[in-house]
Amino acid sequence: MSNKFAWTWKIKEENLEEYVSMHLAPWQEIMDEHSKAGFSNYSIFQNGNQFFYCFECDDVEAAFAYIATSDVCNKWNAITSTMVEGSFDFNEASPITPMREIFYLA
Repeated sequence: MSNKFAWTWKIKEENLEEYVSMHLAPWQEIMDEHSKAGFSNYSIFQNGNQFFYCFECDDVEAAFAYIATSDVCNKWNAITSTMVEGSFDFNEASPITPMREIFYLA
């Protein structure tokens, strides 16, 4: 099984500037927590109000469980989750629907 994951979300137009600003200058604690959770090679790409997220992780279920119990991540997610069209909750069984990889060049 691949350890690469990707998904996409749309951000509400009225929150677009703030969402981008937060991700251009993320809190150091957020960066530290994602590293501790096991995320690596994490990137976010923007196309208008649609964002494409991709990362690598050996145990994504454990990583999401770690993020769900992190105070700083819950604080960050309380802000950013209101910006997403729809919502997300890392305490749910499937907060993110991974995209299927159909091509990879190593």
